[in-house]
Amino acid sequence: MSSLPIADISNENPLGTAARSAASVLICLPSLSAEALQTMHERIAAALPGQSVLLASPDVLPENTPASETIQLVEYPASLPHAGWALTASDYLGAADLAQKHGASTILVLGAETVSLSTGGLHALVASVLSQRVDLALPRYQTGPHDALVSSALLYPLTHALFGAGTHLPLPLDVAFSSRMAERLAAAARRLGSAAQSTPLLWPVAEASVAAFVVREVEAGERTMPHPGDADLNSLLAEVAGSLFTDIEAKAPFWQRSRASISALPTAEPIPLGAETEELAEVRAMAESFRSAYLNLQEIWSLVLPPQSLLALKKLSLAPAESFLMPPDLWARVVYDFVLAYHLRTINRGHLLGALTPLYLAWVTSHLRRAAGDATRSALHVEETAAAFAAEKPYVVARWRWPDRFNP
Repeated sequence: MSSLPIADISNENPLGTAARSAASVLICLPSLSAEALQTMHERIAAALPGQSVLLASPDVLPENTPASETIQLVEYPASLPHAGWALTASDYLGAADLAQKHGASTILVLGAETVSLSTGGLHALVASVLSQRVDLALPRYQTGPHDALVSSALLYPLTHALFGAGTHLPLPLDVAFSSRMAERLAAAARRLGSAAQSTPLLWPVAEASVAAFVVREVEAGERTMPHPGDADLNSLLAEVAGSLFTDIEAKAPFWQRSRASISALPTAEPIPLGAETEELAEVRAMAESFRSAYLNLQEIWSLVLPPQSLLALKKLSLAPAESFLMPPDLWARVVYDFVLAYHLRTINRGHLLGALTPLYLAWVTSHLRRAAGDATRSALHVEETAAAFAAEKPYVVARWRWPDRFNP
């Protein structure tokens, strides 16, 4: 895979005449209110001036919507998109089928709360694929210290370390891709068609990596992030981690090969602890919760983790909130051990994923302490975590190849 560094092309206009075709861009929208649909229609026209666009929407534009010579509404398949908190396999399959039907070369699939995506963000995603020979463009939104924590703790570090792509939101809410990427995503979605889950997740970055396609992360500005609904943290983390672990298992021959990192991370520097803030009460409560989890889950963790990790977790359980910090390298090894246990079915997978939640919350507690409400410190801690996963990759490769040598 070729991965390009993050780019901000929101103020450029690379959609030249040579790049345009009668049906070059397909944009798939979720169901929107009449007002929101009209807003998106106007925003798309402003983001892609003069560009011919096929717009797939399950809704009918209000009669007072200004006419556009460049935007054409097309029949909307029942499979597109479900407007949940993340795109699923059915979203990619429906978009790919629609793109093939209309001969679109660039596809943009937008998720829930898409009306909050800026004109610049829309332009950047489409332009990356349409004019810059990128196969998969994923947005990077402006987020705060409390946002996208599952991605920061787990999805981004694993995707970067194993698949060589520094995309901070590898389970995208909005995504643009080329026609050949659409074909690959559709094939992957069909393979998941027999899954018991009605809307299985799909990991486009891993698919692009295996196919040696070009991936780019683009600045997309601010965006409202939809809430996962009624799902509690245990269920959500089990669904996301289980899906990603399954994909990692399926692609083990690829990521075990020695590969240079495509987009190098900055050297992780020590980050000072945050000062006393109003968040300290939350940190204290989370640290106390981890102490209880340690007492209750030692038996399960001992089946998954080696002695040195268990000792480190014991020390962490005894630490006061003011000094509660899970080292990034410990977190990386813990996650890799859980990936391996998932692969080996060391214990029931449901119980295994449930036992990961308190460890994830220990990382979150450390993140809150390090970030101290500051976006810059938050970003540094996320990069430090990702760097630790990359550095510890030989550990999981060795454990995967010779698990008997590393039995806990």
